[in-house]
Amino acid sequence: MERLAESFSIALRLILTADPTVAEITFRTLAISAGATLAGVLLFMPLACLLHFSSFPGKGVLLCFIQALYGVPTVSIGLIVFLVFSRTGPLGSLSLLFTPQAIAAAELLLIAPVLIGQVVASLKGVPPDALDTIRSLGAGRLMSALVILREARFSVLSAVFLAFGRAISEVGAAMMVGGNIAGRTRTLTTAISLEVGRGETSLSIALGIILLALALIVSTAVHWTGQRKP
Repeated sequence: MERLAESFSIALRLILTADPTVAEITFRTLAISAGATLAGVLLFMPLACLLHFSSFPGKGVLLCFIQALYGVPTVSIGLIVFLVFSRTGPLGSLSLLFTPQAIAAAELLLIAPVLIGQVVASLKGVPPDALDTIRSLGAGRLMSALVILREARFSVLSAVFLAFGRAISEVGAAMMVGGNIAGRTRTLTTAISLEVGRGETSLSIALGIILLALALIVSTAVHWTGQRKP
């Protein structure tokens, strides 16, 4: 018990003194996950709008499939990205395997169904009368989509926070495609896994506290935005 208390004490000191190793891993994790989330917003939010405002056979089945992918195993995503970026893969010439970009690509694939599904659900929450009113005023498809997005902005923002939380807590794919290389691809989750295996309890506790704090911040943001009204 005394040894555990000492480990917690050292962990808190590492955090409060902004230990270089702890700070480096934390900022790298935030940068990779934020970059993946931003790319996801730019790529998949327009796709979600297109799905919502379009009608075609099998739309319901497609949306059910997207929602089913919410719980896809992270190692499966890691395997796909690994095969794509490996030397014999279609993008092997880019030499991105075991780089932060590879981790970001894996996280991007991981959060894609969350962003698409949750944004579509957010748009569905806007009363149909709003769209009819907008179109009766002569608005085109693009303008209509932008207005509906504005009406659902808090729910959409909640979806973005959810995606970021999913990305920042990922470990399997990051380990597989990043290699957990010190000073290059080591993130909070992969570092915790490594340090626990090495018996470095204090460092793993410090990183765990930071990861837990980030998860709580994201959860609070999701709850707050979900409660807001347009």
